Amino acid sequence: MSVNVRELACSPEDVFAVLDDGWVFTTWVVGASRMRDVDENWPAVGSALQHSFGVWPALINDETTVLEYDSPRHLVMQPKGWPLGEARVVIDVKPRGRGCVVRIEEYAVAGPASWVPRPLLDVALYRRNAETLQRLAFIAEGRSDSRASSTGEVG
Repeated sequence: MSVNVRELACSPEDVFAVLDDGWVFTTWVVGASRMRDVDENWPAVGSALQHSFGVWPALINDETTVLEYDSPRHLVMQPKGWPLGEARVVIDVKPRGRGCVVRIEEYAVAGPASWVPRPLLDVALYRRNAETLQRLAFIAEGRSDSRASSTGEVG
């Protein structure tokens, strides 16, 4: 199981504002390349995102379903990227000072990716999710800065 943690200079609500917008999923998730559809009730439990991963012309259609949702603290999703398999992604957000700490845990749950030795898979997932957290930080902190400057508030 790969675990990444990062401190962000924004609130947990700012992070969940990004997570709640299914149409920006491909902006912060490394490997996701285009959005095809977002359920109207995203991110309610059972709702899904239709997206693709990879690079054209080798795109694979994928679906990510919400398994647990407790805004602004906890989100569990299950991407289904066959033929690679399925994964479980757990995102936990906790306030810390004037910002927050985001923790992403990811592991394979089905298919060929689950056959890869865990230490080997964890190295790849760790590197990918370090960049994923950086992208999430850019968006969440940017939204927080934009809101603060437009209202005259100091973040």
